[in-house]
Amino acid sequence: MISSDRPRRWPACVMALLLLGYAAGKAAFALQARLGFPGGPPVPAAEAAGYFLDPALGQWLACASGLLGAVIALATVTTAGRRRVPRALMLVVLAVMTLAVLGGGGIMALDGFVGIGVGWRWYHGLLGIVAIVLTVEMSRSYLVVTRAEDAEVMP
Repeated sequence: MISSDRPRRWPACVMALLLLGYAAGKAAFALQARLGFPGGPPVPAAEAAGYFLDPALGQWLACASGLLGAVIALATVTTAGRRRVPRALMLVVLAVMTLAVLGGGGIMALDGFVGIGVGWRWYHGLLGIVAIVLTVEMSRSYLVVTRAEDAEVMP
């Protein structure tokens, strides 16, 4: 049986790749000043017209959040990231990130499997669940590693 106390690096690396893909998709739509995501459900023109931001600006901000998320994910598994970012701050950032992914992934899963939303398909729902699991495991692994590092430092 695999111990749940063992830290794993791969979930953070895969999450960073997913977030980079998210950022690339948002950048592609920002260049076209379109809302939505490549491969996702289309956003109706009436909904896009009522959006509170300029679509390009909104997509560029989403792109930036994807890039920031990828940096955070990599910071959880690199020595430099663990040394430079205080543990308490990183735990708060990971909690917020987990809640954000839980919200987005949960919406994708509910809509993809139950059909109560904008039109995500089952494979989008599966991706949402994978993102949630990866984020939770990345956060858990960071907690385990930093707890062990703190225990080594204390006399």
